Amino acid sequence: MQYRKAIGWKDMIGRVLVLPAAVLLMAPFAVGAALGAQDFASTSEFAFNPQDVTFNRDIVPILQRSCQNCHNPVGVAPMSLVTYDETRRFARRIKDRTAIRDRMGAMPPWYVEKDIGIQHYKQDTSLNDEQIAMIAAWADNGTPEGSAADLPEQLVFEDGGGWTIRPDLVAISEEMFVGGDVADWWGEIESFPTGLTEDRYVKAVQIREVNDVASNQDTGRETVGGRFVVHHMIWRTQSGGSGTSWPVHEVGRNPDVFDDDAGRLLRAGSEIRSESIHLHSNGRDTKTRLEVGFEFFPVGYEPKYQGSITSLANGSDIDIEADMAAQRLDAYTVTRQPTKIISFEPHLHAPGERMCLEAIWGFKAETLSCVGYDHNWVRTYVFEEDYQPLVPAGTILHIVGYMNTTEGNTNVPDSRNWQGSGNRSVANMFIDLGERVSLTEEQFVEEMAERVVKFSLTKNDYMIGCPLCLATVPTPSAKADDSGAQP
Repeated sequence: MQYRKAIGWKDMIGRVLVLPAAVLLMAPFAVGAALGAQDFASTSEFAFNPQDVTFNRDIVPILQRSCQNCHNPVGVAPMSLVTYDETRRFARRIKDRTAIRDRMGAMPPWYVEKDIGIQHYKQDTSLNDEQIAMIAAWADNGTPEGSAADLPEQLVFEDGGGWTIRPDLVAISEEMFVGGDVADWWGEIESFPTGLTEDRYVKAVQIREVNDVASNQDTGRETVGGRFVVHHMIWRTQSGGSGTSWPVHEVGRNPDVFDDDAGRLLRAGSEIRSESIHLHSNGRDTKTRLEVGFEFFPVGYEPKYQGSITSLANGSDIDIEADMAAQRLDAYTVTRQPTKIISFEPHLHAPGERMCLEAIWGFKAETLSCVGYDHNWVRTYVFEEDYQPLVPAGTILHIVGYMNTTEGNTNVPDSRNWQGSGNRSVANMFIDLGERVSLTEEQFVEEMAERVVKFSLTKNDYMIGCPLCLATVPTPSAKADDSGAQP
């Protein structure tokens, strides 16, 4: 295939401030500590006897919900966790990794902190304290198998790792080759057709990399992304003179799910065009391709809202000291219209370990979400319907990022190096790539009123992410009536 000119990430507009750890407003935390050093939930807190926990009755349901989508015989994970014999040999490792909870190295790779901010997300694979304690009890008490009668029906797995969404259409790129000893490469790949014959609105999109390196195969190099070579792709679809941008594909990314009222249009005859793709060698000669899956809304669907183009980032003046934990970055933006926040997607690079999203309205500052970060798993956190933050025009959105360049961060190859901003994983970015939609004043008031009714909110209640839900907010029509009234 032919590659065209190299293009880096587009400049991101924002403001950044680096502060010493001594003045952090949010408490710093240790990350990358040795596995097993975390505090495990005491089994005495839960309604089960630790001696009675068995694989078939108690552990398999947890694995099926949160692990086996990847950890299966044809999945992308390095080991299968389907049968008892497969799983028991990794019991101690499973106990250690699940106990990390929301920090780098945790399994499953879902990093939302459960003690702050909104707690309702789509695609949430995280474990609760009881499940973590149950896994620990099973590992500590000899990994009993239990009765075969308790074993749930085994899941059916699709070769190649499967899809998290149910794609109605899959577009496939040409094959790419990345040598085992080549430098990082940025540029464009050949466009490839979607094959769509009619305009459709997209409910969810997922990109997966399919390559010829087995999930349990050693690539000979310790690198962010493991066996995968496509670090990221900025892309759009093009049909004639009409183009549509889509969320960036990144290594370890979960699907993007759009708001039920804000589907994204995929036009008939569209082709997929890369605006910038970053290929990163895994240490082994690799043939790879990208598969782009689209899940559609029903025929006849029309969106109610339009996407909001608001930059919340800094991509230029980042200054990260060598061998230092808990270095802080801040960036801000102001909403120009009432806004519904659909998702929060931290994008840092190898030194990144945590990011928080805050909304400031008037004198009130409210943390909407805080998540850990692992650059091997770039996650997008999609808020559930009716829990998406609703903020008025003039709200200051604030992201706080934490960086760690010490040896405790295993993603950093050399803790002695100063790091600035850049495209490579060993340089830095600081972006919230989450989705937002703009509302009219009428839609904003309507959304808040529906939420008040749904949750039976009273003046004594408060809902995170909806600062005006219980305020009296006049609609523009009411304002117009008042302005036209005679004294």
